[in-house]
Amino acid sequence: MFNGTNNCNLSDRWDVKIFQGCAYCPVFFLGFVLNATALRAFVAKWGSWTDTHIYMFNLAIANFTLIFFLPFRIFDSFFCLPKSQLCTVLIHVHYINMYGSILTTTAISVQRYLAIIFPLQVSSWRRKKATASVVCLVMWTLLLTISTVFNKENQPDNLRTCYERCKDKPLKREFLLTMQLLGFAIPLLIIIFCSTWIIYTLSMAKDKSEEKRSTMGIVMANMVVFIICYTPFHIVFLVNNLPTFPTDCFSDYLPIHIYLLVSEWIASTNCCFDSIGYYFLLRHCHF
Repeated sequence: MFNGTNNCNLSDRWDVKIFQGCAYCPVFFLGFVLNATALRAFVAKWGSWTDTHIYMFNLAIANFTLIFFLPFRIFDSFFCLPKSQLCTVLIHVHYINMYGSILTTTAISVQRYLAIIFPLQVSSWRRKKATASVVCLVMWTLLLTISTVFNKENQPDNLRTCYERCKDKPLKREFLLTMQLLGFAIPLLIIIFCSTWIIYTLSMAKDKSEEKRSTMGIVMANMVVFIICYTPFHIVFLVNNLPTFPTDCFSDYLPIHIYLLVSEWIASTNCCFDSIGYYFLLRHCHF
């Protein structure tokens, strides 16, 4: 049932497929342990949650869900899943949770910015928790709506393999712009703005306590990790979907397509970095 002749084209670069399978294995195991541990810790502190805990729990859910379905991708790399509705579901799960992670990280950056830059103007504790819950609900509603509207984009007829689209069937321009602008460019600008101002404000403070220095280091690390993990994928994804690289559905791998697969793996590693970075954020920073 799962053989290369029926489910993968004979011209596939099997060295790339094997690399994918091997590269995603440590991401799955490490990400599963870290995010499962984080979720367990959040549940244990349910009664003492703040708005930060709500955002962090939402981030852990998004990352854990993405990680949980990675074994399908690993299996596909070695044996090739048949193109079916399961592939459509797997693609939607992967991207919904990846962008859920991006938008939640953006919300955390804004919340952190408001707490540090405008400490006296922020809302009450209960109102902040309510706001965080509403923001998370709106975010998931938005992602599910976009996924439903553009559901036809990842139907089996448009796929080359279970996780790859046919190159001669490009994404709709509206869908591509939504992914690039709403899913990455705008969040990136917000995160850079908030993180830069936080670092600048804390660096100018007269009282440079150990906590403030730790906060600056963690904020800087989170911003750098976000840029490194997600920027290559979105640049290559955009270039790969431009009409300047025409090819039929079953052609040999182009270098740009190989870069896309590698950058997508890099983006998935953010699930591991998130749980580490925000653990230290909660442990050392109180806002």
